[in-house]
Amino acid sequence: MFYREAGDFKTSYLSDSQTFPIRFDRFRYYAVLAVAFGVIPFLINDYWASAVFVPFLIYAIAAIGLNILTGYCGQVSLGTGGFMAVGAYSVYKLMTAFPDVNILIHVVLAGMITAAVGALFGLPSLRIKGFYLAVATLAAQFFLVWLFNKVPWFYNYSASGQISAPERTLFGVALTGPNTDASVKYLVCLGFVVVLAWVARNLTRGTVGRSWMAIRDMDIAAEIIGVNPLRAKLTAFAVSSFFVGIAGALFFAVYLGAVEVGEAFGIQKSFLILFMVIIGGLGSIFGSFAGAAFLVLLPVLLKNVLVGGLGWPTDLAAHLELMVVGALIIFFLIAEPHGLAQLWRIAKEKLRLWPFPH
Repeated sequence: MFYREAGDFKTSYLSDSQTFPIRFDRFRYYAVLAVAFGVIPFLINDYWASAVFVPFLIYAIAAIGLNILTGYCGQVSLGTGGFMAVGAYSVYKLMTAFPDVNILIHVVLAGMITAAVGALFGLPSLRIKGFYLAVATLAAQFFLVWLFNKVPWFYNYSASGQISAPERTLFGVALTGPNTDASVKYLVCLGFVVVLAWVARNLTRGTVGRSWMAIRDMDIAAEIIGVNPLRAKLTAFAVSSFFVGIAGALFFAVYLGAVEVGEAFGIQKSFLILFMVIIGGLGSIFGSFAGAAFLVLLPVLLKNVLVGGLGWPTDLAAHLELMVVGALIIFFLIAEPHGLAQLWRIAKEKLRLWPFPH
């Protein structure tokens, strides 16, 4: 049966500490990657790319970033939308100032700029925490949106205040701009997701991740045993902002192509990504993917079933979506605070014990 460990022996510390110690998990992981890289790009069309796959991949990166900060380090943040805006405007300025540089390098540099901004706004976490830190990051959200709206330099003195991604190519293939193919958008985002998820998994399982979790569980005790709270909290803010900045850069340059900061990166974006982390599961990389998939697929499902199938008004379906998301957040906070990731872990444990689940 699935997840049985009989005959699955470990002969070294390296094999015992690997990410997927059960053989079936490793095969499932390789199968998902094979389908993602070898099948979906040949079947995807513009609708599936713009409605499901590309936003799911970008939001998964942002959710992983927020989960590193909130789920692993215990630092509450409501400024995710603002940090995504930093990534978007950074990649825009880099693309327009250095048109000959590879766009993928611009995206990574935009993540680094966002990491520096995130570490700067993470300084209050050294003195405050909980509700007060949430308010401080909320202030960062409003400040960053106001800054990008009020300083014309950021949008190159455009009359409309909107930024548009110029077309950039790699080996003759358009990666940004109106002529970008749906499969190219998907593959660019998928490549970043795979690399960043691997980085996040290794960080959270190493010394840095253990220091984050020690700060999360009890910061005073962590400091007593030798964890530097300054380094732990600022690295969490920087790494989290790096992920969120890359998500913002991809959201602007690859997915939308043109954005206005107040509409694309407002407070609603911060709450949306926070809801993904809550529903998916705090302190779980898989939970970030599950939460992003759930909140990307839910509006598509409701729109197709309620509006397309039953003929409901669009505004009624949108309000129902908000009600469903709110009810689910309340349910998970009360019944299962660790979200969909914990439900998946419980299901796997029952499969390991089948036919004698308890």
